[in-house]
Amino acid sequence: MFSEEINKAEALRWAMVGGGRGSQIGYAHRSGASRDGHFKLVAGAFDIDADRCRDFGINLGLDADRCYADYQVMFETEAKREDGIQAVSIATPNGTHYAISKAALLAGLHVVCEKPVTFTVAEAQELKEIASQHNRIFGVMYGYTGFQMIHQAKEMIQRGDLGEIRVINMQFAHGFHATEVEKNDPGAKWRMNPEVSGPTYVLGDVGTHAFYLAQLMAGLTVDSLCCTRQSFVKSRAPLEDNAHVMMRFTNGAVGTLWASGVNAGSMHQQKIRVIGEKASIEWWDERPNQLSYEIQGEPARVLERGMGYLHNDDLGVSSNRIGGGHAEGFFESWANLYSRFGLVMKAMNAGDLETVNNTWYPDIDAGIEGVQLLERCVESADDNAKWVDFA
Repeated sequence: MFSEEINKAEALRWAMVGGGRGSQIGYAHRSGASRDGHFKLVAGAFDIDADRCRDFGINLGLDADRCYADYQVMFETEAKREDGIQAVSIATPNGTHYAISKAALLAGLHVVCEKPVTFTVAEAQELKEIASQHNRIFGVMYGYTGFQMIHQAKEMIQRGDLGEIRVINMQFAHGFHATEVEKNDPGAKWRMNPEVSGPTYVLGDVGTHAFYLAQLMAGLTVDSLCCTRQSFVKSRAPLEDNAHVMMRFTNGAVGTLWASGVNAGSMHQQKIRVIGEKASIEWWDERPNQLSYEIQGEPARVLERGMGYLHNDDLGVSSNRIGGGHAEGFFESWANLYSRFGLVMKAMNAGDLETVNNTWYPDIDAGIEGVQLLERCVESADDNAKWVDFA
């Protein structure tokens, strides 16, 4: 069971870049970060419009002079304060992630960044080096990885319950962009703009979520892949609104990834199915409190969140916030991740490398692998779905 007592140090002074009025994920960040007392929002560059930024920040309870229309000014000004910010979350469009993250790290701040963290692997590797040089934590917001049953799946695979892994099916295929919704939806519009979104749309927006979940569960290394991309809404070209990826893993397993925004009628359809020689497991984000477990030759069973037969998380950082039978969801998952981010940031500040090194959280390496997936998919798709090496 989750313990509030694990938070023994004073809350980190925290800011946001982006996530202002109208943001799709700003509230999720603030809700997750504030849940367990690891973070206290004291400043923000929520909007490039100074008046909107100030008005929004004041409505959140911030002092007007700590609401900044420019993130660089925020970093510079806060660095001069004795009570200046110690950590920042970046909830802006993809094309800004690299510059803001780099500036934050150079300002001595811990970072939580939306994915994809950069447009290129080289940029992501640079951020990793800067974070290491400055002893800063870099977390990547893979928001679904805080669900308890994801970690249960990981434990079962690692201890051999499924036997040798043979097949991994990954998908995140919603239907909300089956028509040209971006004409009237600013939040969708930038996602279909290559200058802002990067070289992909659905692969970067939703495909990387499913890919990282599978990587976290199974721990396998991709050897090679091939990819096809389609722009069924023609105005979105060259960015895809549907993609299929086939993968080969170094242990001989194979996998598929379907990322789509045009799966008409679907809510999310984010499912991860891992198939071994003895059994299979499947997790579906629309029913996140359950994990299907199917052993060959036995009746199928469903494992329920919050039960005593599940494994315990590392260092007492539990993803189980309330007993079995009660539904936990998206905001609990984000809170679980922010609890981990806060724990390792405080540990790094205190020089407690044991806690830093032994606490799982989605780190910059997870971000790098996601960007690498996108680079390889684009390379393959642009060469008539040619198989390409992942590394």
